[in-house]
Amino acid sequence: MTQTSQTQPSGAMPPLLPAQSLMQGFQRHTVKTRGAEINVVIAGEGPPLLLLHGNPLTHVSWHKIAPTLAKSFTVIAPDLRGYGDSSKPDGGPDHAAYTFRAMGEDAFDVMDHFGFSQFAVAGHDRGARVGFRMALDQPDRVTRLCALDIVPTHHVLSNVSLGWGLEAYHWFFMAQKAPFPEDLLSADPGYYIRYKLNKKNVGLEIFTPEALAEYTRCTTRAQIHAVCEDYRATVTLDLAMDTAEFGNRKIACPVLVLWGSNSHCGRHFKPLQAWADWAPDLQGFALPTGHYPAEHRPDLVYPIFFDFFSGNTPKNPEEA
Repeated sequence: MTQTSQTQPSGAMPPLLPAQSLMQGFQRHTVKTRGAEINVVIAGEGPPLLLLHGNPLTHVSWHKIAPTLAKSFTVIAPDLRGYGDSSKPDGGPDHAAYTFRAMGEDAFDVMDHFGFSQFAVAGHDRGARVGFRMALDQPDRVTRLCALDIVPTHHVLSNVSLGWGLEAYHWFFMAQKAPFPEDLLSADPGYYIRYKLNKKNVGLEIFTPEALAEYTRCTTRAQIHAVCEDYRATVTLDLAMDTAEFGNRKIACPVLVLWGSNSHCGRHFKPLQAWADWAPDLQGFALPTGHYPAEHRPDLVYPIFFDFFSGNTPKNPEEA
C-alpha cells in the first residue's frame, strides 16, 4: 500500500545532533529488488527522503546528518548494489547490471517496499549519478534532487582535463578489463581504501574512526570488483544513454547542486554551468569542503538539506 505524507516537514528545524554512533536510531532491512538484495536502513516520520551514498562508501556516510534529518523526514538510506552489505550481482558481459539505471531501479523498488510513490533524493558522488538517472527515468516520482560534488557524467567525459584526470585517475583505471584493476587493488585493500579517502588538502581526519572502520570492512574483493563494474558501465552504457538524451531530456523537479570548493569537482569544473544543460529549475553553490561534504561539514550540509527538502530556498553559508 502506498503511503501518503505531507510534502513538507512540520515545525522548525531541529538542531544538529552530535554523531554518537553510526546511523543511530535506524532500523535495518534487506529488500529484494528486481536484480539485487539491498541493505537499507530507515528511521523517522514525515516526507520521504532517499539518501544515496558514493564510492567507496556505504549508507553510513550519512551518519552525521541522517539522525537529525529523521526528526523531520522519513529517511531511507540504502547501500547501492555492489557496495557495503548489499548483494553484488554479476555485471554481465556488457556490465549492464551496474548502470546508474539498474541502481536506480533498486532504489525505486526499495521505496515501493516502504510504500512511497513519490519522494525526494539526495545523492553524493555515484549516488548523485543514480539520482540524476532516476529523475530522468521516472520524473513523476522524484520530487526534488540534491547532488553533492558531481557534474553530470556526459559533461565529465566530454570535458576531460589533465588536472581532473590526475585527481580522478580511478575512473579510467577501474574501468579497465577484469581482473587487472581488481587484482592490483585487492593486493592491499586497507592501503587502497585509506589512499582513496585521503583527499588533497583534506586528509582522513574528517572521518570518524567508526566510519573509517566500516569502509575498510566493506572493501573486499567482491566489492572492489563490483565498483570496477560500476565504472565500466559508466564509460560505456551510462555515457551512451546520456549522449542520446543530451539536449533532448530535462530533469523536471527542482535541483540543488552543492560542491566542495576544495574538491576535484570544484577545482576542475563549473558545476552550475554543467548542470544547466539538464536542469531548468536549478540552484547551487560551493561549500568550504573537499569531496565528502556530509562528513566534512555536516553543520553546513544539514541546514541546507532541511531548507531545500522543506520546499524553501537554502542559504549559501559563504554569503551569510
